Amino acid sequence: MLDFPRWKVRAIWLGVLIMVLLAVPSLLPERTRAQLPGWVPTPTINLGLDLAGGSYILLEAKTSDVATTRLEQMREQVSTEMRRAPRVQIGDISTRGGRLSFMVRDVAQVDAAREKLLSITGGGAGLTGQREWDIEVVDQTRFVLTQTDAGLTQAVDRAMDDATDVVRRRIDELGTREPTIIRQGSNRIVVQVPGLDDPKALKDLLGKTARLEFKLVDTTADPAAVLRGDAPVGSQILRYQGTGQPIAVKRNTIISGDQLADARQSYDQNGQPNVDITFDSVGGRRFATVTRENVNKPFAIIVDNQVISAPNINEPILGGRASIAGGFTVDGANQLAIALRSGKLPVDLTVVQESTVSPELGDDSIRAGILASVIAAVAVIAFMILTYGRFGIYATTAVVINVLVILAVMGMLNATLTLPGIAGFVLTIGTAVDANVLINERIREERRRGRSVIQSLELGYKEASRTIFEANVTHAIAGLIMLLLGSGPIRGFAVVLLLGIATSVFTAVTFTRMLVSGWVRKNRPTEIHI
Repeated sequence: MLDFPRWKVRAIWLGVLIMVLLAVPSLLPERTRAQLPGWVPTPTINLGLDLAGGSYILLEAKTSDVATTRLEQMREQVSTEMRRAPRVQIGDISTRGGRLSFMVRDVAQVDAAREKLLSITGGGAGLTGQREWDIEVVDQTRFVLTQTDAGLTQAVDRAMDDATDVVRRRIDELGTREPTIIRQGSNRIVVQVPGLDDPKALKDLLGKTARLEFKLVDTTADPAAVLRGDAPVGSQILRYQGTGQPIAVKRNTIISGDQLADARQSYDQNGQPNVDITFDSVGGRRFATVTRENVNKPFAIIVDNQVISAPNINEPILGGRASIAGGFTVDGANQLAIALRSGKLPVDLTVVQESTVSPELGDDSIRAGILASVIAAVAVIAFMILTYGRFGIYATTAVVINVLVILAVMGMLNATLTLPGIAGFVLTIGTAVDANVLINERIREERRRGRSVIQSLELGYKEASRTIFEANVTHAIAGLIMLLLGSGPIRGFAVVLLLGIATSVFTAVTFTRMLVSGWVRKNRPTEIHI
């Protein structure tokens, strides 16, 4: 048990040395780290919102919009599918009352219409056994499609997952470090961005749905009716951004932001900020076809149901590129480009709670955490040395190595340290010597029974190791549950706790056993004071 081959001793010391070196960058000031040569690895721990300061925003989704969006998408799908061969003649499609309905002109085509609807309304909603849409035939020729509760719930869940991903991409575009973006409940998203003192730009960006659409302007609409808000059949009334002037546009979207490949802020010939957009291959071909077929007709560029501009198509646009000009500022154009580039939000998000943590408050928390850690470490070291002498020194050496190894591992994982994480550090310092207390007390007990020094040391480590393993397994289970089910500060505490459990077992058992083994081989003691 105390036999350590020379290769094993060297391997342990080499591993400890590497971990200590990897922990050093996290202990250096940021200015000092910046002056290190580029070839020097600098794995560092990121500070959380409560330590570095920053912004906290709670977003709430308007999930009722999901039903409206699905209804509009289904209307377009039904219209497209019924025109496919074999064509089914139908009347106007209505979406009143939250249900989609239309009339089949020929009774003989009712079965064909049903088959087409079954192919586009999807299968079952998850594991519920219910369909996403109920299809009903009224008066022999009128179809009514209604969203089921299970289908709508599944759609809301997907929309919230997609919205979380879009929010994450938009924040990453801002260049922030280690933001926390997590879902909370069924319709909320928590956003924590360390180092961001002014959340206004972030709120403006996250609140922008960025639903980009290109639609043809309805030139046949009566201007007086448009001013009253009345649109012809197949058209809708939208308003210009800024002025609020109404305009009639066709309901059918000729191209959408889903077919966007890139969006960048740029400048026009007059030096005014605008947004250059590039479509993917499918969108580029579609844009070229539409502009070729509608030369000398205006089309509207719409973002979040507001018309940015309605230029005239003077000639076919064949390059798959377009420009959005709408009297932007540079920041406004850049925010729109980021929003379009990161994808549209499937639901509208509104800020329901926000708070800002100042860097000064974070500095106070760091100082208080360091002070608590130092006091805990000094108290534990003093107790161990006074109680166990030489073996207490070995235990305190293991505690110091344990803290440095935790810092190194967190740095390599690019983990984020929060205030509860510092609490986890303090707890780790206190519990890291538990294993050595068990080992030392077991060695004492074996000596009282009259066993020799070597036998006492062997049995002390061997018998105590089983208890140490079982105790740490129970701690690890609790920490794992907090990590999987907790959020925010709870997860930060759990990360440090789990790392501390793993590293303390190594340092308290293997590392100290190696130190004891080296001392015994060198001095051959006939008595130990413990």
